[in-house]
Amino acid sequence: MNYKKISKSNAIILDLDGVITQTASLHQQAWKKMFDAFLEKYPSQKKFSKEDYQLYVDGKPRYEGVRSFLESRKIEVKKGSEKDEDSADTIFGLGKKKNRFFLELLKTQGARVYEDSVFYIKKWKEEGKKLAVVSSSKNCRPILEEAGLIAIFDTVVDGTDAIEQSLNGKPDPDIFLEAAQRLNVQPSEAVVFEDAIAGVEAGSRGNFGLVVGINRGDNDHQKMKEAGAHLVIKSLSELSQN
Repeated sequence: MNYKKISKSNAIILDLDGVITQTASLHQQAWKKMFDAFLEKYPSQKKFSKEDYQLYVDGKPRYEGVRSFLESRKIEVKKGSEKDEDSADTIFGLGKKKNRFFLELLKTQGARVYEDSVFYIKKWKEEGKKLAVVSSSKNCRPILEEAGLIAIFDTVVDGTDAIEQSLNGKPDPDIFLEAAQRLNVQPSEAVVFEDAIAGVEAGSRGNFGLVVGINRGDNDHQKMKEAGAHLVIKSLSELSQN
């Protein structure tokens, strides 16, 4: 039944990291490198973990991820400003350092794609479905360009758009709703694909017709269901099993 909803939908809205590209692992490495270095100043604190990434950082805007994680550890730092260097122990400084680490990893490892996702994206394009990418990352468009996929999508809503249009980050549904509006469809007509728990929750809050959680092994199946996923799959290749 859920698979039929996908085929009957008018639009598909996909997250980038972890759904289309394998850059989620690069983000996780960059967050860990940044936070582990920062936490050396707090000897009683344990290092940044995969669970920390999933609960406090994954899918959220960069500076919100910094704030969320530090809040979970009851560590207070100044917010700072966009003018801060990445050496500053502020929300902005730490966020900038994480981004520097991510760009270094991206340069050395590249933006590899998930072939199962690319197959279905091209299939949906041929079927005439409207396609959008949403991402909290300001690096979304360069990554899509490097992967050779940006021309396939009808619209992209990323971290830069969120700032310019004052859109709240995940788990609020703002960027998904903006994508639906740009595609000229109602949320009930669209399917959301997300690998982050915060993103799944955002799709659920936005009342989208179907919210599909992508659990490629790093995320918790049950937590995705609790966050509002109608369906949880390991990869888009499972869609062919219908």
